[in-house]
Amino acid sequence: MAAGAASGGSATTDTYAEAKTWLLMPAWVTIGIFVLAPVLMMLVYSFLTKEFRGGVIWEFSLSAYDQFFFDRGLFGDDPPKIEWTYIAIFWRSIWQAGAATLLSLVIGFPTAYFIATQPEKTRAMWVFLITIPYWVNLLIRTVSMKFLLRDQGPLNDFLLSIGIIDSPLHIVNTNFAVQLGLFYSYLPFMVLPIYAAVERYNFSLSEAAADLYATKWVTLRRILLPAVKPGVIAGCILVFVPSMGSFLAPDLLGGAKNFMIGSLIEEQFKGNAGNWPFGAAASMILLTMVLIILMIFARQQAKAEKGAS
Repeated sequence: MAAGAASGGSATTDTYAEAKTWLLMPAWVTIGIFVLAPVLMMLVYSFLTKEFRGGVIWEFSLSAYDQFFFDRGLFGDDPPKIEWTYIAIFWRSIWQAGAATLLSLVIGFPTAYFIATQPEKTRAMWVFLITIPYWVNLLIRTVSMKFLLRDQGPLNDFLLSIGIIDSPLHIVNTNFAVQLGLFYSYLPFMVLPIYAAVERYNFSLSEAAADLYATKWVTLRRILLPAVKPGVIAGCILVFVPSMGSFLAPDLLGGAKNFMIGSLIEEQFKGNAGNWPFGAAASMILLTMVLIILMIFARQQAKAEKGAS
């Protein structure tokens, strides 16, 4: 080791260099079986043809993608027109996921900052309180929220009892209910990455800014936010991506008028009469959109890390 350091080489050696391939083999096998194989299967099914009575016919075509983007009439022989129904559902999913991400950021950032600035002995308790909802299944939590928000639910009963409202608020089966469901489901995914970033933040930088007569707003915008930007980006990804494909909140809280792309995909795989090729095509379109968004976020995070260094 000393000889290596004296000759200008690195004193650090990789003890397991020769065994890297075998050590990574379990991870690659797991990824291949549970990630790559289902995605490839979905990709193949998206190019198959739907059988009239359900199932698929092993004849490759683009009919599933054509059905998503174009309307060719009841019998499929009309001139193609843009199918706005599915595009509108896709756009609604992006809008709902984006709104849930923004709401989670607005609530999650102050929460994460509060936890990170507490005495070290109490931080674990606050993190514990944030993660308690994940002890319960997401389905049960969503059904509980529907019970809470319904016209004869505890929320309306409380507001009526104290005289704030004269008649029950119709919250269930609205976009607002879906927003609450997504926000409630994925808020911890925003809080925890930001908390980890703020905890590593050097608060002496804020003190130095205050010594130079910087206001709290300037310190937040010019010093704190750039420093914790990787955590903010990670939190946005962790909230936006599952919100895009969510179907429990739209189904239970939004109703038929608030259909999202996850609900559309779920419907295609129900029972024997489902349209599996169309569901697979919608899944691949969603996957492509998510990958594009992840690439944008990754590029932004790389720029943030480069600027921080």
